[in-house]
Amino acid sequence: MKITYIHHSSFLAELDQLYLLFDYIGGPLPPLSPDKDLLVLVSHRHQDHFSSAIWELAGQYPHVRYILSDDIWQNRVPEKHFCRTEYIDPDTTLALAEGGGTRVTAFHSTDEGVAFLVENNGLSLYHAGDLNNWKWNGESKAWNNNINANYRRELEKIRDHGIVPDVAMLPLDGRQEDWFYLGLHEFMETVGAGMVFPMHFWEDYGLIKRLKELPCSEPYRDKIADIRQEGQSFLV
Repeated sequence: MKITYIHHSSFLAELDQLYLLFDYIGGPLPPLSPDKDLLVLVSHRHQDHFSSAIWELAGQYPHVRYILSDDIWQNRVPEKHFCRTEYIDPDTTLALAEGGGTRVTAFHSTDEGVAFLVENNGLSLYHAGDLNNWKWNGESKAWNNNINANYRRELEKIRDHGIVPDVAMLPLDGRQEDWFYLGLHEFMETVGAGMVFPMHFWEDYGLIKRLKELPCSEPYRDKIADIRQEGQSFLV
């Protein structure tokens, strides 16, 4: 499996029979075979995760299908693409024929939309979208406690799904100051992953180095992808 960091929270995963493109908002993509199935997954409607650029892909890749979070308004989908678009609600699973058989399970976000767990031919990938422990120094204790409880509940659901993802794409957001690493760390403690791809770091690549220097990251430090630029690819 090959993972390419596109931009912000967007990644391309290349599997044997399938491409998975998460939260694409534009920018260069590696060369893709037009004969291969392409699933474009959008976690929610925020402009740093959803863009009309996804519809342009249908002109280049005839085997494209769109999986959209249920918070995205239907009027954002051009009529000619209705037939290739599926909506997904939290706590539901889609069974798709693409890629020789693919399952997409959605979990509640702690912000907008959903997180995705995708299973295909014995491989599994998790993309958090904006599901994160959004603890902020400026918020009240009650607000932070509520977010923490909601996040823990979703992590337990993912863990109880019975799969440790081969790849997990997780927020690492410097705007949270002291707590920039919290959601990623708790995910690795509760669920785990074969390899971790930080995202949503607003081009502050130094946050990855900071995470690796934290004592708490020692058990999974070697699993954290050292992303340094857009377009960088990793073999998993």
